[in-house]
Amino acid sequence: MTAVLATENLTKVYSGEVPVTAVQDVTITVRSGELVALTGPSGSGKTTLLGLLGLLDTPTAGQVRVLGEPAAGLSDRQRTALRARLLGFVFQQFHLLPHLDALGNVEAALRYRGLRADQRRRLAMTALDRVGLVHRFDHQPARLSGGEQQRVAIARALVTSPALILADEPTGNLDTENSQRLLALLDQVASDGAAVVVVTHDEEVAARSHRRIVMRDGAVV
Repeated sequence: MTAVLATENLTKVYSGEVPVTAVQDVTITVRSGELVALTGPSGSGKTTLLGLLGLLDTPTAGQVRVLGEPAAGLSDRQRTALRARLLGFVFQQFHLLPHLDALGNVEAALRYRGLRADQRRRLAMTALDRVGLVHRFDHQPARLSGGEQQRVAIARALVTSPALILADEPTGNLDTENSQRLLALLDQVASDGAAVVVVTHDEEVAARSHRRIVMRDGAVV
């Protein structure tokens, strides 16, 4: 299996009167086809690590590589281009655009792919269908429940067929039926060859993962 994501001695220290080490000396590899659960108590550094893995934040020390491409030294524009090309995100707070309907929010992830409007629409509708929301394609976020907004965010992450999916508590706003549907979908995405990393407190999500990375006090234990 291809190493999709690799870190080397990744460290993040927040400066201040008393510096805080949020992530300390983390070295991990996630390969294509893997569904990995990132677990640990609140405050253990999981979300900070996820931001580093997704190139949303820069480490104090260490390296992140996505499909062998090192992120260190890249400009903000280059990091953004690398994220758009290879990564899909499912944020805990959704980050949907309020003025766009569900279809528009999913299509937004395809904006810089050089696709025709009809191609973007077809791909976005297919992604919404995968999460069971094709019938709500024309609803803005304010007209969707929290669980439905979460599923739109998941469709947006999947629509580009990224090599790496990063998800922060993806079942947190879903009922049992839709949680099961999401877990089956993540299994399928991994089976199709993507690498999937999920931050979770949900024991069922962790139990269904292929591998569990446990963090405590910023370090992998």
